[in-house]
Amino acid sequence: MNAIVRTAALTAVFFGLLLCGNARAQDTQHAALRDYVAEQLPSIVEVYKHLHTNPELSGTEGNTAKRLAAELRAAGFEVTEAVGGTGIVAVLKNGDGPTVLVRSDMDALPISEDTGADYASSVRVPGSSGTEVGVMHACGHDIHMSNLIGTARALSKFKDQWVGTVVLVGQPAEEIAAGAKAMLADGLYERFPRPHYCLALHVDAGLPAGEVGFIEGAFNAAVNSVDIVVYGVGGHGAYPHNTIDPVVTAAQIVLALQTIVSRETDPTDAAVVTVGVIKGGSKRNVIPDEVRLELTVRTRKPEVRARVLTSIQRIAEHTARAAGVPEDKLPKVEVLADQQTPVTYNDPSLVQRSVGAMRSALGNQNVVGREATMGGEDFGFYGEVDPAIPVFMYRLGSVSPVDWARFVQGGEALPGLHSAKYLPDPERTIRTGVVSMTSAVMELLKPK
Repeated sequence: MNAIVRTAALTAVFFGLLLCGNARAQDTQHAALRDYVAEQLPSIVEVYKHLHTNPELSGTEGNTAKRLAAELRAAGFEVTEAVGGTGIVAVLKNGDGPTVLVRSDMDALPISEDTGADYASSVRVPGSSGTEVGVMHACGHDIHMSNLIGTARALSKFKDQWVGTVVLVGQPAEEIAAGAKAMLADGLYERFPRPHYCLALHVDAGLPAGEVGFIEGAFNAAVNSVDIVVYGVGGHGAYPHNTIDPVVTAAQIVLALQTIVSRETDPTDAAVVTVGVIKGGSKRNVIPDEVRLELTVRTRKPEVRARVLTSIQRIAEHTARAAGVPEDKLPKVEVLADQQTPVTYNDPSLVQRSVGAMRSALGNQNVVGREATMGGEDFGFYGEVDPAIPVFMYRLGSVSPVDWARFVQGGEALPGLHSAKYLPDPERTIRTGVVSMTSAVMELLKPK
């Protein structure tokens, strides 16, 4: 063997041993992380059940924020409260390095829980109609907060394995698309360390607990809320010929809106136009003067978004004209500027780096690719405000083994998000969430 060949062979052996050594060290670190999370799990689940039992609606998360702030302080973070309303920001500095922001939302939904859990919410608050409404964590924000607490504890425990700064965000009002904007407007990126990366997770009601799902590119859809007031000329229900009936006009508008997706949008482009609310009339024999429609619009491309919104305006106006509505009574179409969110776009490089760490920590079989949905999330604002900051939101499986078996073997439907029956498997879900998120953060803050 000549000198060149011998040197190459020795070099290959050296790097092979180095890689094996690094892999063994990484395995040891992940084992230590999993053991620590298992040790902390009972107390984190206790916090989860407290949060689940005591939900608060968007913008009213005062007690929730106080509990979350106390837990993050106890984990060694410096916490600032009342950022963008009830939002909290917790910072842990650990030497010179990048900054990673991890966000959790905090708000619940106006839904009466029907899970049968012994820690189910019984909270009720006054509704807009004067009657009480139930309040429930039906979208898993209590799981998200519990994962944030577990991640805070784990990052404090393993400070010797990362270098940089961690910013943990407890965000209010995600369900009304107001919280991210409020915190950013209150100086989230100016008053606190500006992130190099932003991470978040969201429970998945169609994935078994113990698994996480990832998507490169568009994670979900841009959301627009649209209100349409359809005007007419009211009168007696027995004499419709003396009226211009806004109920009939509104019904025709609802049907015509469906053609925006089916006949005006390229079949390869994703779009949804849903009329979720119709309000009009007070008595069966009275034709009202107006009817109100409330829509949610979902798209993934800016040009599709603009075209769909323009089509809604056109259809509403011309349907009314066809019904004989005079020009001064044409429908009022309002796109609500304070109730819209951008597409959450997962940066491919950040996804690949984070997912690599998750695979090492959880096993390849527990980290799976998922499809984008038409759901909405205001996490997209964290990247939209500064395109130089990559973001990544991944999905956290939450379905218990028993429910998953029923679904796979018997075809039983799984309760979805925003369902009164949605109840995650807390132990498996939180354990997987804390291990996956902590692994991703430590990968991004890995010492050089």
